[in-house]
Amino acid sequence: MDSMSYVSSYFHCAFSTKERQRLIRPELRERLWPFLGGIARQNKMKAIEIGGVEDHIHILVSLPSTMAISKAMQLIKGGSSKWIHETFPEHRLFAWQEEYGAFSVSVSQLDKTIGYIKGQETHHRKMTFQEEFLALLKKHRIEYDERYLWK
Repeated sequence: MDSMSYVSSYFHCAFSTKERQRLIRPELRERLWPFLGGIARQNKMKAIEIGGVEDHIHILVSLPSTMAISKAMQLIKGGSSKWIHETFPEHRLFAWQEEYGAFSVSVSQLDKTIGYIKGQETHHRKMTFQEEFLALLKKHRIEYDERYLWK
């Protein structure tokens, strides 16, 4: 029998469009979410939940033991940006921001995180992406310098 490693590696990732442009309209969203799931599958990741609003997305993803989160984000952001350019000529200038947030999630918090991502529409009636992102950084005790946060 081959030896195996058993790894639980879940991340709640959030990133916005470049300069937080409100480009992810419903007609793009309904095709983008499944496409992001496909990128994950092709690269042996599991996209458990995807959601967001016009200027940013959240994705709860499970990574294989051999993949770094930076590689996962490169594949997801790069692949989706290329697809958007090729599929939607009106979005040829579409880009994701360079930065992203990736927060580890324990199995006991998966359902809560899924609910959070599903509730993005309601959530953002009261809070901007910047406010939300700062709250996530604080919740996860990540140090940051706000001068460099919104490039």
